[in-house]
Amino acid sequence: MSNIKQAILERILVLDGAMGTMLQRYKFTEEDFRGERFKDYPIPLQGNNDLLSITQPEAIKSIHAKYFEAGADIVETNTFSGTTIAMADYQMEDLVYELNYQSAKLAKEVADEFSLKEPQKPRFVAGSMGPTNRTASMSPDVNDPGYRAVTFEDLRSAYKQQVEALLDGGVDVLLVETVFDTLNAKAALFAIEEVKEERNIDIPIMLSGTITDASGRTLSGQTAEAFLISVSHIPLLSIGFNCALGANLLQPHLEAVANKTDFAISAHPNAGLPNAFGEYDETPEEMGEQIEAYLKKNLVNILGGCCGTTPEHIKVIANIAAKYKPRKFGYVPDQRSENSYPSL
Repeated sequence: MSNIKQAILERILVLDGAMGTMLQRYKFTEEDFRGERFKDYPIPLQGNNDLLSITQPEAIKSIHAKYFEAGADIVETNTFSGTTIAMADYQMEDLVYELNYQSAKLAKEVADEFSLKEPQKPRFVAGSMGPTNRTASMSPDVNDPGYRAVTFEDLRSAYKQQVEALLDGGVDVLLVETVFDTLNAKAALFAIEEVKEERNIDIPIMLSGTITDASGRTLSGQTAEAFLISVSHIPLLSIGFNCALGANLLQPHLEAVANKTDFAISAHPNAGLPNAFGEYDETPEEMGEQIEAYLKKNLVNILGGCCGTTPEHIKVIANIAAKYKPRKFGYVPDQRSENSYPSL
């Protein structure tokens, strides 16, 4: 069976769309989030989407299946908030290993089913590692600029636990995503490298930052190019951007990094910008047209969707991506081979 490092040389890979957008369609109640196991839990659990991997596993599997059916090559695990730091909001730090392991296992089961049916198009699982709800670079207190709500060591320790569980659950690649603070991301990358060394394994790593507004910078103040430079010491499979912006607004930032790195480039933008009600109105066709501009400029290797995107959006993106050859990366121009890539 092909692995993801091979597949990315052969075609543009399609990532799934939003998990949260799909879960909203179920209109799960507090009781649904709790299930039988957590029916007497002392605090409200509604909104803890990661918990649904335990209490509503069939819904999670169904969402993964819909994205694969739409043409996705990669689905993300339902673990965006799967660290002790983020789970502290629900007093569920002790559940972190189980949440990540179970989420990875569910996604892998669905991926294996599709790979078996279509061996010429193997499906992959990306272990989603979100940014947490704290920042290591900035103070949350305007009156105390030196204060930090979290340390690098806190983050490293939390991410390490998440990485171990995702690997045990069977993920094919780790995705450190929606990076608004590069110091947080470096803690995640440090934890991954630590686990790789301890287990003597090599797991591909995708890294995806988020440009927060029209300034063209991450929340911690870096431009797209500065973000790239500050993480290029890690052997990444891909680097790119997701969330915050729609596809058209994201394009300049992809252009800023695409010609300055030997890594693959990924993009999974939102379905436009949110309206006054926080909802996303961009149709699959509108988004597809903007995404195609990336491909015409040979900017990306991995494409998907973030907030507001659905299997309908991913289907359009997959159909467009199939018409284009993958962007060459890590290319060695003085060698004769058509696919002269260094070891990924």
